[in-house]
Amino acid sequence: MDYDIIICFETHVELKTKTKLFCDCSVVYEAPPNSHVCPVCTGQPGALPVLNKTAVQYSVMAGLALNCTINRVSRFARKNYFYPDLPKGYQISQYERPFCENGYLKITGDDGQPYSVGIKRIHLEEDAGKLVHSSDSFEEAKYSLVDYNRSSVPLLEIVCDHEKNPLRSIQEARTYLQKIRQILRYIGISDCMQEKGQLRCDVNVSIRPKGSQEYGNRTEVKNMSSFRFIMNAIEYEVKRQTEIIESGDRVEQETLLFDEESKTTVTMRSKEDAPDYRYFPDPDLVDVEIDEDFIREMKDRIPELPDQKLDRLVTDFMIPKGDAAILTRDRNISDFFGACAPLCHDKEKLSHWIVKDLFRLLNECSVTIEECKVEPEAFSLLINLITKKEITERIGRVVLEEMFETGENPQSIIDKRGLKPIADDMALGRILDEVIAKNPKVIDKISAGEMKPIDFLIGQVMKMTRGKANAKKVKEQIHEKLGGKN
Repeated sequence: MDYDIIICFETHVELKTKTKLFCDCSVVYEAPPNSHVCPVCTGQPGALPVLNKTAVQYSVMAGLALNCTINRVSRFARKNYFYPDLPKGYQISQYERPFCENGYLKITGDDGQPYSVGIKRIHLEEDAGKLVHSSDSFEEAKYSLVDYNRSSVPLLEIVCDHEKNPLRSIQEARTYLQKIRQILRYIGISDCMQEKGQLRCDVNVSIRPKGSQEYGNRTEVKNMSSFRFIMNAIEYEVKRQTEIIESGDRVEQETLLFDEESKTTVTMRSKEDAPDYRYFPDPDLVDVEIDEDFIREMKDRIPELPDQKLDRLVTDFMIPKGDAAILTRDRNISDFFGACAPLCHDKEKLSHWIVKDLFRLLNECSVTIEECKVEPEAFSLLINLITKKEITERIGRVVLEEMFETGENPQSIIDKRGLKPIADDMALGRILDEVIAKNPKVIDKISAGEMKPIDFLIGQVMKMTRGKANAKKVKEQIHEKLGGKN
């Protein structure tokens, strides 16, 4: 039997605020354990929360970027459950009145067509602390310690809508998560660094016979931060649930953990629903009222989003769509291109050199574009020199490597290292004559009608001139000198 897959994410994103959600403790990653805590974020009796305005602003920006309705009145609630890393014994979250509802995110579906994934709600809550086990294996751990530095860090939860265009495949699930991360980083509200726990997911998976309108029981795989393991978990759950149904049994609604070594899911507990958490309005926090001026201000803060920027690069600059997709993948890269574009004569060559040559150096040295010493003005000058054929592309790559290492201006590097191309056609002809004299067998092949050996001669000239010869001129001279023999 064929089955439809229903995948929904609860994506948790730590916001890029300077302080925590309800106190003025600073948010510092990799700080000594329990060094950024206070009576409020550790839940001491009598301590009262005060809401972080920046976190509210970031929540509304996320809602606008994901096409949500912004509720004019929102409310915080207490979500009651008892974990050792939750010091108050409850979590301050939102329930019936979140900041954002009824949104969507456009992705490219498996069929290559646009597909709007439903987003049910976006709400703001506080993060829990972090458990540190005495062993990497939970079963073998003799004790666990708690670091409360993360407790009460602002956490945005983005919840998919399983009834309105859920995700239908593992590839769509990956595309959705990548695009969520891309947009949140574009608007500057989170770095979404998974290795630091800034983006984590609970993934809900269910299957049903193809064409059926009834939903099967879902399982929830908790607290995952690796895209690769998330996809592994979905793949395993689909397989496991299929085997259960086809054996005549029933899938139990439960919360699972993913074992990264065996790539299987294991039962954590039965799956809770909202009544199990005993939500009620937090008595220490008043309702949050949001007016049109506030929403308008947040709209003005949102930059051009990736899809809009990609369309503009293709339409305005005639850049190949593949290059444009790479350039818009990260906002800092697209900003670098945006700073270069007004200074460059050939936008397509600019995009090609960023995607191919600059990226190669960034990857080889494990450097981000923000850390790169090459300034947009200097990079633009290099591209213009290549475009005007004042230097060859081969020389350009040599110059770029030194620019990358030193941050120096390309013209200074060219002058200092004597990298100006050979402009004297007669001098170039003498070098070519020397190459021809050294390679009689190659000349015989060309005389016999083979064209490929011409590239070998060009390569030899480029080698002798250290890349300073113009390959087009060399080819023209080869045809002139050997035309009678061919």
